[in-house]
Amino acid sequence: MAVREVAGTPVGPVHMLRCHCGTVVIELQLPDGIVDPRRCDCSLCRRRGAIVASVPLAGLRVLQGEDALRLYQFNTFTAEHWFCGRCGIYTHHRRRSNPQQYGYNVGCLDGVNPYALEVAIPVEDGVHHPADRT
Repeated sequence: MAVREVAGTPVGPVHMLRCHCGTVVIELQLPDGIVDPRRCDCSLCRRRGAIVASVPLAGLRVLQGEDALRLYQFNTFTAEHWFCGRCGIYTHHRRRSNPQQYGYNVGCLDGVNPYALEVAIPVEDGVHHPADRT
């Protein structure tokens, strides 16, 4: 499932993502729009409540505020959760289930209201993550 427009806002092949205060600015390569938006029910995602989608590692480039980004890791320390150290907003993470991708916060996309997505948002089973069963 790919979303190319949200409530009249086109999702461009190159789309900007920003934290709340604007310190962190990220360029995303979204040639197919927002692909497979989802939520996760792991202990961290439950608390932050973000809708996420993914891009390959090469599809995300920090343009501004790299020095303001803060890293949070837990459990297996595989996933890298990044947030703005100034406003506290989660912007993106390197995925544990696929370390060749970044997950990004759909709510940080310029002009996109994640509550206006007109697709069902599935919830991934992060509580029973496959990497925890090894």
